Amino acid sequence: MTPDNPQLDRAWRIIENTNMHLFLTGKAGTGKTTFLKNLTKSSPKRMIVTAPTGIAAINAEGMTIHSFFQLPFAPYVPDTTFQSKENSKYRFGKEKIKLIRSIDLLVIDEISMVRADLLDAVDAVLRRYRHSHLPFGGVQLLMIGDLQQLAPVVKQEEWEMLSKYYDTPFFFSSRALSETFYATIELEQTYRQTDAHFLDILNKIRQNKADRITLEQLNKRYMPNFVPPADERYIQLTTHNILAQNINERKLAEIDADAFTYTAEIKGKFPEYSYPTDETLTLKAGAQVMFIKNDHSMDKRYYNGMIGEIVTIDEDGFVVRSKDYHEDIQVEREVWENSRYVLNEQTQEIREEVEGTFVQYPVRLAWAITIHKSQGLTFSHAIIDAKDSFAHGQVYVALSRCRTLEGMVLSTQLGAEAIISDNVVNSYTSTLAQRTPNEQHLEHWEKNFFHQLLQELFNFSLIEKYIEDVIRLINEHFFDLYPKTKQQLLEHNRTLKSKLIDVAVRFSNQYTPIISSQDDYASSAHLQERIKQGAKYFAQELSPIAEVAMTLAFATDNQQVKKRVDECTEKLKLACEVKMRLLEYTHENGFQVNDHLKQRAQLTLKAEGDMEPASSSSRKKKQTEKIVVPSEIEHPTLYQAIVKWRLKKASESALPPYCIIQQKALLGLTNLMPDTKEAMSLIPCMGKITIDKYGDDVLEIIKKYLLDNNLTTKLPCKK
Repeated sequence: MTPDNPQLDRAWRIIENTNMHLFLTGKAGTGKTTFLKNLTKSSPKRMIVTAPTGIAAINAEGMTIHSFFQLPFAPYVPDTTFQSKENSKYRFGKEKIKLIRSIDLLVIDEISMVRADLLDAVDAVLRRYRHSHLPFGGVQLLMIGDLQQLAPVVKQEEWEMLSKYYDTPFFFSSRALSETFYATIELEQTYRQTDAHFLDILNKIRQNKADRITLEQLNKRYMPNFVPPADERYIQLTTHNILAQNINERKLAEIDADAFTYTAEIKGKFPEYSYPTDETLTLKAGAQVMFIKNDHSMDKRYYNGMIGEIVTIDEDGFVVRSKDYHEDIQVEREVWENSRYVLNEQTQEIREEVEGTFVQYPVRLAWAITIHKSQGLTFSHAIIDAKDSFAHGQVYVALSRCRTLEGMVLSTQLGAEAIISDNVVNSYTSTLAQRTPNEQHLEHWEKNFFHQLLQELFNFSLIEKYIEDVIRLINEHFFDLYPKTKQQLLEHNRTLKSKLIDVAVRFSNQYTPIISSQDDYASSAHLQERIKQGAKYFAQELSPIAEVAMTLAFATDNQQVKKRVDECTEKLKLACEVKMRLLEYTHENGFQVNDHLKQRAQLTLKAEGDMEPASSSSRKKKQTEKIVVPSEIEHPTLYQAIVKWRLKKASESALPPYCIIQQKALLGLTNLMPDTKEAMSLIPCMGKITIDKYGDDVLEIIKKYLLDNNLTTKLPCKK
């Protein structure tokens, strides 16, 4: 990915070629955000990007963790259930569940702000909906952030509850994360600052190693009562929001010029806490402003964090003169999107769906902003007031916003007491080197992932389990109704064991040594040929089993039994369909990790979509047009005719269909074809009341079928 940055290249390989979780960290300006943007553009893995706060999510072009996973803001206490009057809010729709089951990678930006219990809540959702006992449901995790910056917020009463379960509120205390081994890469090459002396000062502040000499060097930038030159635009960073607001209001009031107000245009869902700038923006000519968005046009006239001055303004807009380039910029309104992830049913790809937009000029008053709001920004000139810092990493965040030491002015001197450092964080970061992979580690993980995916491809135990589940249901609820289907499934299960599962174990003994012994295993012609031939064999042997699975249908009037039957048969059909298509694709194209992952996700989504039940309105329509015929029915056409009649009678009587004639009776009527009421009385569940009420109608249907097909009844007439 980045030939001149081996750390970024190694991080890229971990995400692309392994399933190892990764914590990507590094001091400010080392390229973490750039890495994420490149990943979302180029990676074939299906990913979701999240962040802990609304503004961070907007900056990362993703969703908040709470929004995507539909989590309450209450603390997550392990092994408990959250109770709310709005529990329905936290129920997942089928589309969200499909999306969760299809992702390969979950990205969490600004991980330093994520609490341990929130990460465990995410783990619980993923395990539940992916039906997996693995941490995070088997999804790969990419955590991006700098622990020396913003820390998670936890109220005292919440910590009293959570401290019984967690050593610290930080993400690394997550129970789920402790069940895994995750790699750590700390980026070191700085792109924001180039001054070695300034970098040394920043690193000592960040690492809590600022001695007397470091503070003396830093405080040389202390300039009390500093008045910025008229031709240089400085921004002041403060510890508290009220301080920044007061400075901006005072500065704006000092300008003797007309004020113009611009109101944002907000459509759809766009929560107030995610507003990138003021909903009502009041500006004057001469006001100092900061751009809060990159210019995405070809001209690239401004960038996020650039300072300028309004030179002309009216009710239709304004022009900003850039401090950096001394160019006049006619500012246009920009659009921010609040998005959610959805599945594109046509392409079967994850895409973003815009829920709301915020349209406003991409600036805010910028004589002062809080240090917290400055995170992610870069300034050429800044005045910093951080003596009243109250949070871990606050001073470091403020100082690291500056490009150069010369462009920074301290309005108050910094003492050692202002540099707040969390000992828990320092203790944890001292162990990061133990998780940093070398080339041998990386090659080992890549090989393991390749091997693991191959074993999953040639593993048929899940299909065996689903067949056994269906057989169990037949024994419990359909013992006398589907003997042929049961026998067929038993025979196929024996075939599955002998010709697929046992053979797959022996086949593993062929490809595993090749992978283990060769460095170029992925490109080995011999290995690829063995994989192709193996895929061909298994596809051929699975095909008749899959054909039977796809035609399974069991009719019952018991809704609870029907739900269980539908779930079991759909799982079996889905597993067979995806496995068949993957084997066929591998036979044609060979096996490469990225191709395989993409095909697996797309095929899973397509198969689930094909089996998706229709909407309620269309389902009613299809109910009268197409009848699902159980596989044991000997006369499908007759069965369809009787079922259509039953549905019509049920509709006319406003009764459930089974109140007209029970399902077991339907099967008997269809297969035995009685031609008199006396013969009809021999059929289970056909009592006198039912026969008196509906017997003539049913006999008419049966007699017509017998006549049309030159058949006779299989039941004797009662004497």
